[in-house]
This record gives sequence, structure tokens and C-alpha cells, in this order.
Amino acid sequence: MRRIALAALVVSRVVSPALAQSKEEPIPLPGAPERVEVTATKYPEDPRRLPALVTVVEGQDLRDRGATDLRSALSLVAGVDIAPGGDGGPASAVPELWGFREFDAFLLIVDGVPWGGAFNPDLPTVSMQDVDRIEILRGAAPVMYGATSFVGVIQVVRYRPGGDASRAAAAGGTDSSFGAAASFDLPSWAGFASRLTIDAEKRGYSDEREEVQRGHLLWRNQRGFTGGGAFHFDIDATLVNQDPNSPVPRTGATLAQNVPLDANYHPEGSQIDPRRATLITGYSHPTSFGQWSTLASYSHSTKDVLRGFVADPTGPVFPAIGERSATTIDEGYVDARLDFTKIEDFEVVAGLDYMYGRGTMDGGELNYTIASDGSNPPDGDSIPADTDAHIHDTRNFGGIYGYAAWTPHPRWRIDGGLRLNLTDESRSTSIADFPAGTFESGSDDVSETRLGGSAGVTFTAWTQDVDDLRIWAGYRNTYKPAAIDFGLDAEPEILDPETSESVELGLRGGFFDRKLEFELATFDMELHNLVVPTIVGGQPALENAGAERFRGIELEGRGRLPHDIVLRAAWSLHDARFLDYVRDFGGVLTQLEGKRQEMTPRDLAAFGALYAPEKGLVAHAEVNYIGTRWLNKRNTAIVSGFTTWSAGIGWRGDRWEARVDGWNLNDRRDPISESELADAQYYLLEARRIMGSFRWRF
Repeated sequence: MRRIALAALVVSRVVSPALAQSKEEPIPLPGAPERVEVTATKYPEDPRRLPALVTVVEGQDLRDRGATDLRSALSLVAGVDIAPGGDGGPASAVPELWGFREFDAFLLIVDGVPWGGAFNPDLPTVSMQDVDRIEILRGAAPVMYGATSFVGVIQVVRYRPGGDASRAAAAGGTDSSFGAAASFDLPSWAGFASRLTIDAEKRGYSDEREEVQRGHLLWRNQRGFTGGGAFHFDIDATLVNQDPNSPVPRTGATLAQNVPLDANYHPEGSQIDPRRATLITGYSHPTSFGQWSTLASYSHSTKDVLRGFVADPTGPVFPAIGERSATTIDEGYVDARLDFTKIEDFEVVAGLDYMYGRGTMDGGELNYTIASDGSNPPDGDSIPADTDAHIHDTRNFGGIYGYAAWTPHPRWRIDGGLRLNLTDESRSTSIADFPAGTFESGSDDVSETRLGGSAGVTFTAWTQDVDDLRIWAGYRNTYKPAAIDFGLDAEPEILDPETSESVELGLRGGFFDRKLEFELATFDMELHNLVVPTIVGGQPALENAGAERFRGIELEGRGRLPHDIVLRAAWSLHDARFLDYVRDFGGVLTQLEGKRQEMTPRDLAAFGALYAPEKGLVAHAEVNYIGTRWLNKRNTAIVSGFTTWSAGIGWRGDRWEARVDGWNLNDRRDPISESELADAQYYLLEARRIMGSFRWRF
């Protein structure tokens, strides 16, 4: 509340006299460039006008740089680092935003629909084919998405029918990797315009037992009606087969020296195989004041898992604890809203949404031993289960929200929004321990009603033609029900919801006919009841972790030079620390106040150069730096920073393009994310990858 009062006082002191003065000298602002986002407001808006840091990565930019996954797509976005792989399998990722690296701390959206939002982001089932743009919002979205967003939102927007040319591509490269994709408009039917995307890939890795096979189909349909209304429906289906890799254990302050690079300790036949089918439908209709829109989706997903993690890496033969499980999740999402965008000096959004999630897990714990180099793994199907665990969890998230942007003068924009969140969760679990001869079961129910909201102001300090300089400030307050990982701990207790409060201050500008653009932002966020991984009875579990503070500075720049050359640079400084968290380490209670969050680099930096004319030679080069990281919460084990290089070159004709792209060309294998299922174990950066591809537009 003190921050709210202080922000209100500062805004009132600054805005009032400035308004009084500016009324005498109106300064017209130029029209917005062709760059829009929909994540922060749900309607198309120029991100330069918002009191938040929003980056839009265009789909053409991804194709020019040969980006085919989330890490390469967002490699030049300030303050964002995507660790590929993780506990979700090699097709997954662990994003970091605002210095917070957790698999569930951000919200993933695909075409307006939270993708796994009721539980955890479903990154392995997101295809990067036929992408129109990717929008990255730093910080929570407490008004538009409420209890499902926390430290950021990543939205993938695909092309609608007629939105882009038809294209096909084929690629092949290192570790016997190959793939093919095609996106094209179909003949109209029953008044519907249609677009179909089909893609498939097989990706190999330096670990010979690690592999990903993916198949994806997206069918988009849209029909317009007299009066301007439009109806659309999409069918999205993804099948992923993953043979997972193993994280590297830590012994003391360093990674285990007796573990060979790319050693795999999973049992034979290991898998993490998600499948997802989603139906999305929506209708929008223009009105005299703006637009009325509805969006609804339903998805059904499954995941079959067989895997294991080393329990003790000190002997010649390692004991390991494994998991065999099957998880089924059904999710529904409905959003209905009114956009008032034709009222002078005002933009208003009023709406309500509802998200439903139901998940079940059936599985058991496996215990086995494996050689220290991972050779001759036991057959996973022949290992008997020591436990029989079941989890059933149902979530209902609802919200009523309102948002308004007031432009009292062309120099000023004042934003504010409020949301009433209503959440209800019920959970029931049971676990039978065969060696101990015990059976436990339990249930829990939690309902929460809580307000969340945001406020901000943007001031245009200077303009000249299309150039400008803007200062903005923002405040956000939100909460998020505790994560559930559908692991084998089968604890019935529902953890306390996480809450956050943040303030931001930013400066953005464009100069030399917007050939040079930059964005500088600083943030300060406090989190309470943060959910972190722990070990309970030898099983991975989750617990609330007191209070944490995340502060930082993020800088992003872009320069457009003559002859189709684009330069991009990004830098961030993150300070993520525990404020009040007492943790049990081997029976010793330890206060972690002041310690830095593990696996969060203090510095991130990137620089990229792109040469992409319409025809002829195309080329790009990028360098990324990840700073020092503590491997553990007590800050006794540290790893140094490292740099990776990526580059590509090709030739572009009228309708075709041939190219070769490489990532991590200097072949760094540093630890980049920590397992949340295995204690003190870390996933390494993927080895060097080189792919050749051929694309054809038709």
C-alpha cells in the first residue's frame, strides 16, 4: 500500500502541473508505426504507448535468422534467457524473465489462449512454424490474465488465412537431425478461408540416447459476415516423442567429476511423450464504440513418462530413483470482452473470463542401479514399482476485469486496471508404499477471492516527425495459485498462493527517422510464498519459500543501417535474492536472507547483426553472454560466465532460399538450468548444432 500511495503522489505531482502547462501548447504526435501487440491490452496497440516493457519479434525476423526454437527466437531480447531442455524433456525449455528462472513462473499464450495456463506452460507442444510474431511482456499481467501470469507473458501468434505467402521447407543437419514443414492457404469452403500448417522433425543430440520426434498440424479457418463480424475456429494437434537426457549431479561445490559428458542414467525405454489436441473458436463484431469479442478453447493432453535420476553419484555403481507415470489434463478457457476504442481520449476494455483445469496422474516409483558411465541401463519395463501414487486436481479460475487508458493530452497517457479473481482448487491424493506396507490418502480444498491490478503513466518528453522520447512508470499487483507438478510426492496439501508487487520505470525513444530505437527499464519486485522445489521423504516436492526480491535493469537497442543491415543489442543486470526463507539442509535450519537465487545469472548480454535483402546473399551473426551463477541456494557453489556464438549464411532468390545456420558454434556445455525433480542436478547447454535448409514460397 505504501508503494501505491507513493506512486499516486508522484504521478499527481508530475501530471497536474504538466497538464496545466501543456494545455497551452498542444503537440501532435505522429502515427504509430506498423508494430502492434495484443498481450498487454488484448486489442492491437503500439507498444511504445504502454507503461511496460513489451518486445515484439516479427516472424520474418525469425526466418531471416533461421530461428526454429524459443531459445534462438528470443536470443536478442533484453532480460530473457531460454534454457533449452530441462525436466520437461529436450523439446521443452526453462525461461528466465526478470531474473526468475522457473518452469511455471511465466504465462505461455498461443493465439490468445493460455497454453497449459491452468497448470504449467506446455512448451514442448508449441510449434515455431508459420509464426506471425512473438510478443514478450516483462512482469505480470494481473488485469488481462490474472492468476496465471507472474513474471512475464510470452505469446506466440500464428498467421491467419491469407495472412502470408504459402511456403514449404526442408532441413537436415548434425546428429542425424532433419525436418520438413509446409504452410499454405486452402481453397475456401462454406464461406471459410483456411490455412493449413504441417510440420515434422526428428532432432538428435550429442547424447546418443537423447532424441526428439515431433509431428504437428494446425488448421485455421475464418469467415466474415455482413456487418463486419468474423468467426474463426482452429484445430491444433501435436505429438511429441522424447528420449530424455540426464542432468549432471553436483558433489560439493562443483559438478561431479566422475560423470562423463552426456552420460545418460535413465532406464532403457525412457520417455517423456506429450500429446496435445486443442480446439479454439471465437467471434468478434464491430460496434459503434469499438468491438465485442469472445474466445473459447478446449484442450486435451496426455503425457507418458519413464525416467530416472541418480540418487548418489559417489560410488562405482550409482543408485537411482525412477518414475513411471501417466498424466491426463483437460483444460477449458472462455473470454468475453467489450473494447471501447472509439471514444475520444479513452480506450476501455471490460470483460470476464473463466479457466478450467482437471488433471490426473497415476504412477509409481522405481529403484534401480546403473553404471557410473550410464552404460547398460536396465530395462525400464522390467523394474517393479515400489509405490502406487495417484493425484487428482481440479482448478477453476474466474475473473472480472476492467482496464482504461486516458489520453488527456497528446503528451500524456494514464493507464489503470483492476481485476477480481475468484479461484477454487480441490486436490485428492493417495500413495501405497509396497516395501513399507503403508497406504496414505488425503484431500484439500482452497478457495480465494482477491483483487489484482495495475497502474501506469507514459509521458512523451520530445517528438520530431516520427521520432520521440518517452518516459513511463508502472505498478502491478497480482497473485498466483501454487504450482503443481504432478510428481510422485502425492502430498494432499495445497500450498499457499504466491503473491507479487512490482514497480517499474522506463525510458524509450526513436531517433534518425526511427533508424535507431532503444528501451531502458528498471524494475523492483517482491514475491511472497514463492513455490520452490524440495525433497520430502526422498521424493521431489514443492514448498513455499517465504519472501524474495527481484531487481534489475534491462536495455534493448536496434539500429537499421543502409543496405538492409540491422543491428540489435541487449543487456540486463538482475539481482534476485531471498528476503526471508529458512531451509532445512541435512537437519540444519539455515536462514537464506540476502543469498542470491540459484541459477540466475547476474548479467545477460547479446549482440546480433543481420543482413537480409529481398534477394541475394543473406547472413546473420549473434553473440550471447550469460554471467556467473550460483548453483545452490546457500551460495557456496558458483560457475563462471560464458559466451556462445551463432551464425548463418544463405542465398535468396525470387521464391526460394537456401541457407546454413549454426548455434553454439563454440560448443559450450555449461550448466544452464537446475532440475526440480532431482536434488542438486543440472542440465547442460546443448552441443553445437548446424542445420542446412531449403525454403520455397509459392
